[in-house]
Amino acid sequence: MGRRKFLKIILGAVAAWPLASRAQQPAMPVIGFLSATALDSYVRPLVAALRQSLTENGFVEDRNVAIEFRWAEGHYDRLQTLATELVTRGAAIIFASSLPSALAAKTVTSTVPIVFVMGADPVKLGVVASLNRPGGNVTGVYQYYGALGGKRLELIREIVPSLILLAVLSNPNNPNAEDHLTDIQNAARAIGQQLDVFHASSESDIDAAFANLRHRDGALLVADDPFFGLHRDQIVGLANRNAIPTIYYQREFALAGGLLSYGSSSVDNYRQAGIYAARILRGDSPSDLPVLQPTKFELVINRKTARTLGLNVPASLIARADEVIE
Repeated sequence: MGRRKFLKIILGAVAAWPLASRAQQPAMPVIGFLSATALDSYVRPLVAALRQSLTENGFVEDRNVAIEFRWAEGHYDRLQTLATELVTRGAAIIFASSLPSALAAKTVTSTVPIVFVMGADPVKLGVVASLNRPGGNVTGVYQYYGALGGKRLELIREIVPSLILLAVLSNPNNPNAEDHLTDIQNAARAIGQQLDVFHASSESDIDAAFANLRHRDGALLVADDPFFGLHRDQIVGLANRNAIPTIYYQREFALAGGLLSYGSSSVDNYRQAGIYAARILRGDSPSDLPVLQPTKFELVINRKTARTLGLNVPASLIARADEVIE
């Protein structure tokens, strides 16, 4: 082989080496974010908390991890199709932001790790085998929303001590609806509280529920549901315009003008889920990661709304509040 031909081969190999090296590097892992709701002003802080948690644990979006979002916008029947899209896309993890999202993701894959944040009991609903040993490809954060119906009943009765009939707003399309109602009914039965249940799974259903309950019910308890979170402003607006004292499951309702809320910190829950997502990206198996439960619960009272409704919030309740909105 001549000297000139040999140098040409060597130089060509050197020039091609960076391209080959880049081609052999692993593709950036994708986290598929599956939500039953939409990206609104209340969901943005939760997404920000997830991103921050990932960053603090070594995964920066668009640097060494990508996030693809799928929003069902309250249409639970779309979730399975959206989950399939994420699996086809090659997502390394599916982040499921609610029970309906987790169930949809679990239906379409038994291999892609799923990290959930949900208010319902994941064991009772068949999402995991147990809290300590979830098994399979699913783990996450149990927000404990649904199990607090009895506590919310107690709190609304402190503000409305003469309460005779309590309305409950529930979404029948939520797989947790029956269990949540059972918890509230058991708590109500124990103290002799009468309940009136209204079902809503559309905007018009919400309007109809308020048109019927405003004349006969003394207060309202809103069951936890992603659809209700999506229509937070509509529900809070109707409750306040109709002067119905209402308790909610999430701080964001009180920030939107709701009377009071009691539940775990959504922002903190998303941060915890981000830690689990980072651990799985590093190689941990979801089956070995116990389902996390919240340690921080928030009682938030909107005193401005209370005054508008002509309600006197007991000083003892104010003293126990984690946040009072004036």
